[in-house]
Amino acid sequence: MQEKSHRIGYVVKRYPRYSETFIVNEILAHEKIGLDIEIFALRPPCDSHFQNIISQVKASVSYIKKPTQGRKSAYLNSVNPTAASYFWAELQETAGYIPDIWQRLAFAAGESASVVYQGLWLAREVRLKNITHLHAHFASVATSVARLAAHFADIPYTFTAHAKDIFHDSVNVDDFARKLRDAQSVITVSDYNKNYLTTKYGALGQNVQRIYNGLDVSQFSFQSPDNRLPRIISVGRLVEKKGLSILVDACDLLNRWGCDFECQIIGSGDLHGELHRQILDLNLQYKVSLKGDRPQNEVFKLVQESAVFVAPYIIGKDGNRDGLPTVLLESMALGTPCIATDVTGIPELVIHEKTGLIIPQQDVKSLALAIQKFLIDKDLRVRCAVEARKLIESDFNIYQNSQFLRQNFLGN
Repeated sequence: MQEKSHRIGYVVKRYPRYSETFIVNEILAHEKIGLDIEIFALRPPCDSHFQNIISQVKASVSYIKKPTQGRKSAYLNSVNPTAASYFWAELQETAGYIPDIWQRLAFAAGESASVVYQGLWLAREVRLKNITHLHAHFASVATSVARLAAHFADIPYTFTAHAKDIFHDSVNVDDFARKLRDAQSVITVSDYNKNYLTTKYGALGQNVQRIYNGLDVSQFSFQSPDNRLPRIISVGRLVEKKGLSILVDACDLLNRWGCDFECQIIGSGDLHGELHRQILDLNLQYKVSLKGDRPQNEVFKLVQESAVFVAPYIIGKDGNRDGLPTVLLESMALGTPCIATDVTGIPELVIHEKTGLIIPQQDVKSLALAIQKFLIDKDLRVRCAVEARKLIESDFNIYQNSQFLRQNFLGN
């Protein structure tokens, strides 16, 4: 089967999204070898900043509206249309392209009306645009819609499961199981995730493959960290699972130990106010700053000027946790040594005392000591940075890993 004879529909919740660089990297790698991509998003973007590489994506983007925002239809005759009338119009219009949709609807039992409507909408687009395969990112609502659309339009689908969609308390085990059962194949981003899914879902988990996220390493110029400012940097959403309050407490320890440092936290989120108060309460406002969101090229510059990148991730009270954040890959590719916690598959990337330092989660003193070690030990910084770059080049190369992914799309 030739790749150029296929059109792949990528299904995501929002596009573009600042925190989902890995999806853009993946699409660009596919496009570079000539794979025809269409992007379908369930929601419009809601971020204020985006990755610089967004402009390089050639694929068109369609937003799948909800029943209250449906497209105009010859079947929509109501003066004041309701969600129900939009739904009925979409169903009748889809039947013009998929005549047996009435029999196929039984497959949607148990899904919400919104998911069924969006599945119908997407199935019609699949037929109109000659999409041959659907791939969804995250095993939540995007995969729910892709699963229905694939069945309605009689094409295969795959999905990538990451972290929240696997571990969060809100994950519906029965729903996840049917997605595993119906998908042509399932991807996840770490061996840790794969082992978890195999253990939890038994035989259905045998359908899961581990394919790491990746980078176009040629776009990241490595610089040795032998001569860096005593800067600590962390980049991510200001939410519980990022563990940033632990970092602030570690900075308080470093300050009391008399260490020379500054700490910059880049990102926005619900915990901004809480973190700001913590910084003020500890009298760290001259040492620790919350920088908000920044454009990607500015983030890379700040990371490459820093002595250490810190990822103090934790498992949240609701089970939410990180998988393999792209920002860790980027920092390692740029030559900035990383400290991270032993959450999910992160030790597969940050290998203790080889490609970085691993500490237990929620351990303030261990984090402070690890930061201090990188700040004062230039040789350790350089050694870990060099090994980290080698690992990114060998195991996290987007062109290599996207090829593995395409084999799943094309049934090879």
